[in-house]
Amino acid sequence: MPSSTPDQKPSNVLVVDDDKDIVRFLQFVLAKEGYIVGSAFDGQEALEKVKDDPPDLIVLDIVMPKMDGFEVCRRLKNAPNTRLIPVVMITALGELSDKIKAINVGADDFLHKPYEKVELLARVRSLLRVKHLNDELDNAENVIYALARAVEAKDSYTEGHTERASSYATALGRRLGLPEKDIVALHKAGILHDMGKIGVKDAILNKPGPLTDAEFEAIKEHPVRGQRICASLRSIQDAVPIIRWHHERLDGTGYPDGLKEDEIPVTAQLMGIVDVYDALSSDRPYRKALPTEECFEILREEGRKGWRNPEYVEAFIEVVTENAYKQDQVLAPDEGG
Repeated sequence: MPSSTPDQKPSNVLVVDDDKDIVRFLQFVLAKEGYIVGSAFDGQEALEKVKDDPPDLIVLDIVMPKMDGFEVCRRLKNAPNTRLIPVVMITALGELSDKIKAINVGADDFLHKPYEKVELLARVRSLLRVKHLNDELDNAENVIYALARAVEAKDSYTEGHTERASSYATALGRRLGLPEKDIVALHKAGILHDMGKIGVKDAILNKPGPLTDAEFEAIKEHPVRGQRICASLRSIQDAVPIIRWHHERLDGTGYPDGLKEDEIPVTAQLMGIVDVYDALSSDRPYRKALPTEECFEILREEGRKGWRNPEYVEAFIEVVTENAYKQDQVLAPDEGG
């Protein structure tokens, strides 16, 4: 079976083993199948090569000098830019504990020496198939992100809003101890939450005065439109409820669905707080940015009205205050100078 389809470039495989004869053999076997094969002879060299030119798959020995395969695999799987590279660990070690350790550090497959060439190739093909599917999902996700930034560019007053929303939302989620999957969802939703504004006329987005009822109704459609755009992409499914419901209020007066209390996911509640703060603290066509303390007081008032969770509001104010303090410390002049 070929290593790539006619419209797909050959896959790159990195073979890592301190035994040069084994490396030469694997290079021969894999190159014969159409793969582009690189090599490294210890763990440190492997990490350097992956850093400079990430492969599509790694065939990794366990017992090596300088750094063993377990540590190499652990580092690769803990790094965001390499965690999706499939790793096949190959070793002469026969203990079950070694196989369990390989799985625990993130290995995608495990083969014992001596291994069958046919089995090795079958596993390499299978893992590369999954890798290419993941790459396609990443490409689709990147297109969605590019569209979101194009939407932001329609409104000169919201430049940088998506990055700020993403940063604040993830910081707030961590402050409240949310699980990592929710932090990732907040990061993605921060960038994508206003995606639906792609269907709103520029004249409405940039209007310098109050909106008419009809114009406001057009604005209120953007969460549903954004959800529809993003719903088919599985890699951002956890962000979709945030995109749809970040304008909901706890008392049911929000939009688009008039949800109340616990009907609104916590992540959507947090994004709502972040979104309001960034709108208040930024220049808009109809007013200048408000002072930080005034923004805080408006958020607190919304908590008293029953629109926001006061605990989440106070946690967010702490996040903003601490972030501003850190920036002041960085920008402060050297007292000794």
